[in-house]
Amino acid sequence: MNDLKPPLMRNVTERHQYILQKLNEKGSVNVLDLCNALNVSSVTIRKDLKALEDKNLLYRTHGGGTKSDPYTADRPVNEKEKINSSQKTNIGEAAARLVEPNDCVIIASGTTVLAMARNIHPRGNVTIITAALNIAAEIMHHPEIEVIHLGGILRKSSSSVTGTYAEKMLEDFSCSKLFLGVDGIDIDFGLTTTNMMEAQLNRKMIEASRKTIVLADSDKFGKRGLARICGLEEVDHIITDKNISEHMLNTLREMGIEITIL
Repeated sequence: MNDLKPPLMRNVTERHQYILQKLNEKGSVNVLDLCNALNVSSVTIRKDLKALEDKNLLYRTHGGGTKSDPYTADRPVNEKEKINSSQKTNIGEAAARLVEPNDCVIIASGTTVLAMARNIHPRGNVTIITAALNIAAEIMHHPEIEVIHLGGILRKSSSSVTGTYAEKMLEDFSCSKLFLGVDGIDIDFGLTTTNMMEAQLNRKMIEASRKTIVLADSDKFGKRGLARICGLEEVDHIITDKNISEHMLNTLREMGIEITIL
């Protein structure tokens, strides 16, 4: 076993070394686990985490700490496209292969699902419902694809619509799959995005679909956006890249989520 077996008493330096080792192994640490491992109080651990954060060695989160900044900010879609573009292309190609003849699917908004739209080559007739203008533009030239575009308030930063009109339209549909892009995936907090209206629309998309497939590059794990979409118990399948941490991968599989790694 790799785990350190710390003695009952440890000085500050040793505790900090232990915390950083766990952080490097798992990508995140939990206050309760550290209390049990180091035999100290939660007050002591929280002070340790604050000290390490002050040295820019970790970011504190609710109940623990993480290696990378867990909070994401809203960015224009043309800026997001440039981030991890090769990973997004691979993820999009894999997701596109899951679209089957006579499928009726929902494609949400985001740069990873846009990469999927660019790689859809229908085998037979397919109906695609989307809130994103750029996704509709990518697929509208396919004669085999019927495109249903949701109406609502246009978010210029994401080239997609939100609002009650889009939500009401979804109440009249029953789809086989939802392909969902997100801004963050957190084990405790679930799926998130940076816009609360988009999160609400994504929830309606989940309700209208029998299977939820999340498309996310590995940088999205351990991150949180402003608005929660749903818990991970509502996710059926995640498609991501090979840089996902072993700890995160094992945790998600233990939750019963199918994971495709590219």
